[in-house]
This record gives sequence, structure tokens and C-alpha cells, in this order.
Amino acid sequence: MPMLEVKNLGISFGGLRAVDDFNLSIEKGELYGLIGPNGAGKTTVFNMLTGVYKPTDGKILLDGEDVTGKKTIELNKEGIARTFQNIRLFSDLSVLDNVKVALHNQKEFTYSALTGILRLPRFYRLEKEMDERAMELLEVFGLDKEAGYKASNLPYGKQRELEIARAMATNPKLLLLDEPAAGMNPNETAELMDTIRFVRDKFNMTILLIEHDMKLVSGICERLTVLNFGQVLANGDTEEVLKDPKVITAYLGE
Repeated sequence: MPMLEVKNLGISFGGLRAVDDFNLSIEKGELYGLIGPNGAGKTTVFNMLTGVYKPTDGKILLDGEDVTGKKTIELNKEGIARTFQNIRLFSDLSVLDNVKVALHNQKEFTYSALTGILRLPRFYRLEKEMDERAMELLEVFGLDKEAGYKASNLPYGKQRELEIARAMATNPKLLLLDEPAAGMNPNETAELMDTIRFVRDKFNMTILLIEHDMKLVSGICERLTVLNFGQVLANGDTEEVLKDPKVITAYLGE
């Protein structure tokens, strides 16, 4: 059974058909790429998969369960987490607290407002457990030494890694990365490629990413789907897709 199966997904905004008859199947543990020219509809697909937009038609199946039309918070609890093209960290919070924010979504770390206000024993126990869990994640990403820093004081590449660490704190089945290499220099991109591979292998994570950096795409994605004008132009093994004349034309023009 695929981790993610998308069937005939589509969405219209007024009279504009932004995505039409979109199909996708991603196996558990796969590292999959969604690419296409600017305006092709990639982020619109991500927004439907994460509950930002409600599809006009079609179905989204996560690990066999129909999750079509669910809200973002519900989908996150079902196991879908994402990062954004524009970094959305809590810039005034510490690196540690950015990860802890995401841990509050987990049942084992929830406590009532009264427990927090009165600082009852459960509050201190769970806060300690969250600190430990957050530090474990930060250590995975090599950010444990910066745990006390303000998120805004991290270098750009480390902010990207912190955003991935925060997404991982929600314990997802499926991780969506929206242009993770945007704004990075070649060295930062190379480190990011290693990080993404490491996350997939260590956590047996299923990853779907949007990316314009073809070196990153060809270096880590096992399969690709190419979108153009809201429709699937090509899909299959990465090497074959990137050689497809239709794909080359879509990117470079006639």
C-alpha cells in the first residue's frame, strides 16, 4: 500500500482551473520530487495535501485512509508535516523552543491550561520530557549546541535545518519540503542533500519535495512528477524524466 496516493485531484479558483486531474503514488520510505516551471501548480498541490486548500474534486489517501478535505491541524495529527519556501520559524524564540512548540501537538506531551498555570508536577515532568526529546532531534541535525540561541541568529542554512527538525517533531509519516534549497549557496545545498538523505534513512521517512535546484533533485530523488499548467506532464524514474523532451521544452522553451 502506498504511503500517499492522490487520485484525480483538482481545484478551481473562480473560473480558473489551477490543478486538474493530478495523480500521484508514493511508496513508504521513498524520496520523491515534484517539479515544474514557475506557476505550474506545485505549491497549490502542497496546499491541498496539507489542508490549506480544499480540493474541488479527487481524493487524497494517506497510508490507505481517505484524508481529503481535512483541516491542516487534523492532517498534521494524521501524520503529514511540511516546511515552507519562505522560512516560518518563531524568530524570537530559542532554537529549542521552536522544536518544543511542535511537540505540543503530540498526545503524550499535552497538559491542561490549569496544570500549566499552577505548575503542577505533570507540567514539570512533561516539560522535562519535551526538553529531552527536542534535544535529541536537535542533535540529529547538529543543532544541539545552538539550542539556546534565538532562531533568528542562526545562519540561513541552519534555519532551514531547524525548520525540518521542527516538522519532524510532529512525528510525521509523510514530510513535505517546499523548495528547501531556496536561497542557499552550493555548500549549504550539499549539506541539505546529506540532511534529507539522513532523515529518510534514519527515520524511514517518506519525503515529497518541491525543488527548482536540478542538482539537488537529480542527486536525491528516486522518482519525479513534472507539473506544467496544473497538469501532469511526465512521471517516472528521475533520470528518465529529466531526459524527456517534453520536460526540457517546458523548462527551456522551444
